[in-house]
Amino acid sequence: MVRTVGPSVDDSTWRADAACKGESAVYFFAPNHFERKPEKDYREGRARTLCRGCVVRQLCLEYALAVGETHGIWGGLNELERRRLARRRAAEVAATGDRVATA
Repeated sequence: MVRTVGPSVDDSTWRADAACKGESAVYFFAPNHFERKPEKDYREGRARTLCRGCVVRQLCLEYALAVGETHGIWGGLNELERRRLARRRAAEVAATGDRVATA
């Protein structure tokens, strides 16, 4: 049984309601030049602030996880945070599968 959470990878209609579109998008991705830690922290902080009030935050995060997005802030999480979340979810699924298999 396939269970989906959020939009399908092909459905990007949720983006129309995203708080990050337009001029705010600059905060969600690293610049093309070297970025010092304080600059990165500020940029990511601005992006996270916008995400907190975004009506499609969870859909955005689920999309980024589904496609394995490796750059930028998506759903309020950066690359490392999304990788950690994906590993934690995979471990939970594996643990659930083990319990079901041994029951």
